[in-house]
Amino acid sequence: MLHYLIIFFVSMVPLIELRGAVIISQGFQLPVIQSLIVCMMGNMIPVPFIYFFARKVLVWGKEKPVIGKFFTFCLEKGESGGKKLTEKVGRGTFVALLLFVGIPVPGTGAWTGTLAASILDMDFEDTIIAVILGVLLAGIIMMTLSYFGFSAIYS
Repeated sequence: MLHYLIIFFVSMVPLIELRGAVIISQGFQLPVIQSLIVCMMGNMIPVPFIYFFARKVLVWGKEKPVIGKFFTFCLEKGESGGKKLTEKVGRGTFVALLLFVGIPVPGTGAWTGTLAASILDMDFEDTIIAVILGVLLAGIIMMTLSYFGFSAIYS
């Protein structure tokens, strides 16, 4: 039970997220399906909070003395990047978000993808579905690599 709690909470941590938790789950030699479900649940819990509050926090913080420049930079970068993405992919923003979250590359994931969707003013339901599917894709990729990697180590 303790191992499941560990991977659940690790999945919530920005930058590490599900990708790191899945590797840990296979290091613990947990069953693949159960640990993938636990990691996905942990990774998805912060998503609605990020979607609804991250942009508000950035807008609030852009006027503050110490953090203002950084928050303004984040907002401007997100908005300009969002406009460019929308111009390039048009209605394909859903698929772009799914792939952004789903392809396990450093700097991508549910946290970053949801923040981008929030800045782009994507529909909440579309965001949730794209992020869930992206998390599932990343989970399957990472679980496959982790499972076979640890199988080789433990055999």
